[in-house]
Amino acid sequence: MLILLICSCKGREVNESPKYEWRAIEVTASAYNSVPWQTTEEDSNIAAWGDTLKPGMKSIAVSRDLLKMGLTHNTMVKIGTWPDTFYVKDKMNRRWRNRIDIYMGLDVKKAREWGRKKIDICYAIPLDTANLKN
Repeated sequence: MLILLICSCKGREVNESPKYEWRAIEVTASAYNSVPWQTTEEDSNIAAWGDTLKPGMKSIAVSRDLLKMGLTHNTMVKIGTWPDTFYVKDKMNRRWRNRIDIYMGLDVKKAREWGRKKIDICYAIPLDTANLKN
């Protein structure tokens, strides 16, 4: 199955320069909003690395175990069949593993409708660091 995931990433139309190696993994994806009761910060628009989240941004939060796999701040991510490129802007609570949270601005209803599902993602590792991790 891993071979199919890797092939599906390489077969995607990604208009990025060949400075990246695209890797694929299956994760559990949920959604979150920048509302105070869903965050740990007083300012619910501030992400873990200090980025200001705004509705409409294509950003995700990642579980901390994924950081070691290369999903670090500003990593480009393709989610399932969505045509957009998302960027890692936030980190999740330490209790989560193999998980992403898709940022959905203030639209709590949309986030609830998304729910939680297993999906394939592809993420870009700069070639100069990809060789170091193998």
